Amino acid sequence: MGDLEDFIQAPEHRPKLALSHADGIPTIDLSPIFNSLPGSDFPHDLVHQIASACTEWGFFLVVNHGVPPEKRHRIEAAAREFFGQSLEEKRKVRRSEGLVTGYFDSELTKNVRDWKEVFDLVVEDPTIVPASPESDDEELTQWTNQWPEYPPEFRESCKEYVEELEKLGHKLMELLALSLGLSAKRFQHYFKQQTSFLRINHYPPCPSPELTLGVGRHKDPGVLTVLAQDDVGGLEVKRKRDGEWIRVKPVPDSFVVNIGEITQVWSNEKYESVEHRATVNSKRDRYSIAFFFYPSHSTIVEPLEELIGPQNPPKYKPYSFGKFLANRKRSNFKKLNVDNIQISDFKISPANPN
Repeated sequence: MGDLEDFIQAPEHRPKLALSHADGIPTIDLSPIFNSLPGSDFPHDLVHQIASACTEWGFFLVVNHGVPPEKRHRIEAAAREFFGQSLEEKRKVRRSEGLVTGYFDSELTKNVRDWKEVFDLVVEDPTIVPASPESDDEELTQWTNQWPEYPPEFRESCKEYVEELEKLGHKLMELLALSLGLSAKRFQHYFKQQTSFLRINHYPPCPSPELTLGVGRHKDPGVLTVLAQDDVGGLEVKRKRDGEWIRVKPVPDSFVVNIGEITQVWSNEKYESVEHRATVNSKRDRYSIAFFFYPSHSTIVEPLEELIGPQNPPKYKPYSFGKFLANRKRSNFKKLNVDNIQISDFKISPANPN
């Protein structure tokens, strides 16, 4: 997967081991959604659980979520077959600046800090985005998917899985809206022409797992992330109350859900996105599948008017998600002269509200 020598020589990059394996991250049973009568409101207790998990953790697990297990198992099997091929075969569908979907690994990006290989696909094919971070609103381009020849069921299994995750994403957004005191459909219009994507991750065994990470510490820039992880585990979350790194134990047929930075801005920091990372091990391959729920490229992200006021002024200036996303994608292929764009760039200083 890459040469670790340069990375190992930088002690500040060596990951600290998690201090605790007793995660405590809440598990939320979504079965009341499917057991209630059509047209009825979501149970108040379920909404309260969502609010509590988002406030205290920014992370939670969901079970009885309505996604058929066979569709998850099918995509997991197809992913193992795809990643089990030779590097030459996988790189036939590698991503590039002109085609941002497909396969890549740490050798392609020269990023040995992330010990993994992935396959990316967009939910809407094609996905409409700005041509560049500097382009006018009318200058748009399309991201399209590319698919490997093998395994032959790979494409169909991905499409079926994405359809189910999109349904779950909308249900979670309804719960999230209610937990913020908004109408259940408050966020629905943001996802017309969505820019959501799916990432299938493979973390091969690493000869020196104590010296690197599968994915370094980061926050997700979107609305929500819904992650399926296998029984190997490796996801760690930075607990809000004390900054301790907590291992998220795998729970069969569950999904791990975390708040993204757009939700942090929309809620005016009532809900915060939380840092997380992925570790690797020396013995077993690890697989995970992340569904990143993103709004339309035309979305202007800013604190929702219902959640701000004289006693709670907006903490962020508005920003274009399409241009934000275009900037992030460009940084995957070019070494920029400036730091990658962050939502902190739009943070309003109390001393300088303008």
